[in-house]
Amino acid sequence: MISYEKLWETMKEKNISQYKLINEYHISAGQLSRLRANSHVSTHTLDLLCDILDCNIEDIVTHIKSS
Repeated sequence: MISYEKLWETMKEKNISQYKLINEYHISAGQLSRLRANSHVSTHTLDLLCDILDCNIEDIVTHIKSS
């Protein structure tokens, strides 16, 4: 499973809110909803988030091994 829990921590550290992602960086509310649900998002979206947050992919995504 892919978890985006680290995304929310990184956003808090960088002082970037979901509101700011939507209104200033034009990330769709639907994309944020999928991220909150640990659902499918494109690598393009992940790349944009890394650029916006000035971070590496491992700062926003974690793989959790299925048991």
